[in-house]
Amino acid sequence: MQLTAKLVQLLPLQSGMGKNGEWRKQDVIVETDGQYPKKVCISIWGDKADESVLQIGNILDISFDVESREYNGRWYTDIRAWKVEIAAPMAGGGYGAPASAPAPNYQQAPPAAPADFSGDSADDLPF
Repeated sequence: MQLTAKLVQLLPLQSGMGKNGEWRKQDVIVETDGQYPKKVCISIWGDKADESVLQIGNILDISFDVESREYNGRWYTDIRAWKVEIAAPMAGGGYGAPASAPAPNYQQAPPAAPADFSGDSADDLPF
């Protein structure tokens, strides 16, 4: 899955020792754009947490996986990023697509011309 959102908060870096060696985890809070913005906590593991990219205010393109697990009868959901990049600005001033991409045109189509029901055609249906 992919999400484009603004980085609004960096949570404290977590690290420790596991059976496979040292691990690091950076949780970040991002906010989506739109009429009803949502805040989402995303975990970035290992060397994918690039300090030059993770600056408050940056618009990020985040590729991630969502996984849920059960523990003591309760379910917990993790959002784990596997790729984090600064978003490319769009031509219209937004983010999330290359600058050369044309902005979508959402104009309403003109009304269709009225049909000719003169009865001269053999293809006319009675309904």
